[in-house]
Amino acid sequence: MKLPLYQIDAFTSRMFRGNPAAVVLLDAWLPDATLRAIAAENNLAETAFVVVRGDVMPLRWFTPTVEVDLCGHATLAAAHVLLRYNFPSATHVSFSTRSGNLVVTRDGEFLSMDFPSRPGTPVELTPTLVSALGVRPRVAYAARDLLAIFDSESQILNFLPDFQRIAALDTFALIVSAPGDTADYVYRFFAPRQGIPEDPATGSANCTLVPYWAARLGRAELVAQQLSARGGDLRCTLRGDRVLIAGCTAEYLRGEIEVEL
Repeated sequence: MKLPLYQIDAFTSRMFRGNPAAVVLLDAWLPDATLRAIAAENNLAETAFVVVRGDVMPLRWFTPTVEVDLCGHATLAAAHVLLRYNFPSATHVSFSTRSGNLVVTRDGEFLSMDFPSRPGTPVELTPTLVSALGVRPRVAYAARDLLAIFDSESQILNFLPDFQRIAALDTFALIVSAPGDTADYVYRFFAPRQGIPEDPATGSANCTLVPYWAARLGRAELVAQQLSARGGDLRCTLRGDRVLIAGCTAEYLRGEIEVEL
């Protein structure tokens, strides 16, 4: 069986930046063990698998080790592929996922994702938490991810993660964030428990970041930068209980996987 495979750099307009994601198009679901093996072989932060059928297409995301319930950059990558090759005249594509139905819309040079808002609740800055971070944040919030807020962009740039201690925290992932020098806010994202020590450009993190920064800055439209080595640029909007997360994409490769079942 030959499966179409694409690799897309998400949240960037230039190749070799942003977050690379693999996209595999399917006619029907393969066994989960095969999906996991393909994701592990791709060895990227995420592989998106899409069953191309109907108006609302099933979409699943796998890291090299686990399936996840929500992924932004791989959703952006999947939309890039479908809107370029499968539905070039369409204005949007819709997916059914473990996090509900998700819509991605063309917005000029951007693709805009409609994701659920996941505001965090305040958590105590315990000695265990501060020790895991290595530095005391201003405040911390818990949603799917743990969000730690700092005072300056330089603190985010200079943050030194201890992956073993971060992996021991009772959270899916850790986000560290602060006001940006040129963006409204900056952040980094660490998910060592999920096989992703540091993610280059993370869309789903903004489901928690945007409610926090919209409330703190008093406006719904925000510009964000992820300060990884590859970097990521995002435009975000809080819209009630939804978050619009927009970014550009750059295509790196097209190919085929030969799978024996």
